[in-house]
Amino acid sequence: MHDAVLAAADLRAMLGADAVLAEPEDLTRYESGWRYGKGRALLAVRPGTTAEVSKVMAYCHEQGLRVMPQGANTGLVGASNPDASGEMLVLSLERLNKRLEIDPINRTAVVDGGVLLSTLNGALAEHGLMFPIDLGADPTIGGMIATNTGGTRLLKYGDVRHNLQGAEAVLADGTVVDVMNHLRKNNTGLDLKQVLVGTSGVYGVITGAVLQVVPVPRQDATALVGCASGDAVLALLKALERELADVFTAYEVISANALSPVFKHHDTIRNPYGGSKPPAYTALVELSSTLPETALNLPEVLEERLGAFLEADGGEGITDVFMGKPEDFWAIRHHISESLRNEGKVLAFDISVPRSRMAAFTDAAVALLAKDYPFVRCCDFGHWGDGGTHLNLVWNEAESPRPTPVIIEELQSRIYELAVRGFEGSYSAEHGVGPHNQRFYDAYTPEPVKAVNQALKQQLDPKGLLGTTRLGPRP
Repeated sequence: MHDAVLAAADLRAMLGADAVLAEPEDLTRYESGWRYGKGRALLAVRPGTTAEVSKVMAYCHEQGLRVMPQGANTGLVGASNPDASGEMLVLSLERLNKRLEIDPINRTAVVDGGVLLSTLNGALAEHGLMFPIDLGADPTIGGMIATNTGGTRLLKYGDVRHNLQGAEAVLADGTVVDVMNHLRKNNTGLDLKQVLVGTSGVYGVITGAVLQVVPVPRQDATALVGCASGDAVLALLKALERELADVFTAYEVISANALSPVFKHHDTIRNPYGGSKPPAYTALVELSSTLPETALNLPEVLEERLGAFLEADGGEGITDVFMGKPEDFWAIRHHISESLRNEGKVLAFDISVPRSRMAAFTDAAVALLAKDYPFVRCCDFGHWGDGGTHLNLVWNEAESPRPTPVIIEELQSRIYELAVRGFEGSYSAEHGVGPHNQRFYDAYTPEPVKAVNQALKQQLDPKGLLGTTRLGPRP
């Protein structure tokens, strides 16, 4: 067992008194995740430079102290929180946020790992630029790299991996790895930065990045399209991509079960369906462009193309079309999770399958629930444009025939098995891997992949000090 008082004294001598937190009341906010994950921290250390991160990691390596790297702690799989041992040091990047350099000609931004997404976009806006990963949370850039964040506009811009040009990381022994590449073309062997992406910080602490950024669109257009079935949703997606791919930015799909609670619990959000029952699905379509309206009027283009689809491409599956302000329609989408929490117990799944199989997968999941869990509602919504869905299952715990933990374990096992084995999908479309879904990583990851991960872990963190996620084989 490590002496917290001694470690705190050593680290304060190294970084300054206010960089180390040791009191239980000060540690609380570092110990619990946004949705999952709760543990106890030995200390919280807040270095302000890459050099200080290096010193902390070298000290922890020498002392055998386990470390949990933490950004804004907005992850959803428990991968940014210490375990229950009380022996892990939380290395917070909240003070590592000074570097923010923008090159508008190269269209890149150089940032510290602790810079918040909102701070980055605020600085980029002065140059008419943005980092195109759109999220409901406000994570750090280091955390976004560690989890390979996706977001609502992945259809157009890709995930973090697609927009990362360089990275800086500190390994477990304090070694600083600088691959801060500013080049779009650099075909010179192993791209080490990509080894760090999406690995939950278990190979190294992300302390810096070179990001590719994009021009802010001058205009956008949105529509809500009612669809009678999942097949109609996919037919519309195919038609929009065929004709509008250059400006097609987002395609979010909301089931009736997920949509109705928004209007039930938020009377300030207008229901476009009025008093009518929503159709099986509602698609939120977004177009955007850097062209001015004088060159291309997006609302007119979207309205005209949707009208043409109704006439020529099977309009029998479309029940409604509403044109409107983007902020109004996105408000509906962004209030779903909050609204569902008012409906009962929510078990959230972050699943992806091939887009062509999304409707069939959802139908199969609903059929499974109807047969064996009739007290559970499927309130699904998400990024059908990139094959992702947030399959939220909701039920009244008072009406459940078995205890909630039992129901959760059953549903997780059966839904993930359906997605991965039945539909060639993923149990984690964009939330990453952490203690919350570790057992499914163990179950579904091929052994050769685990072996490669283990070899990398042994090379980069031989003492196994970083993080709680395990990407290698079970010990």
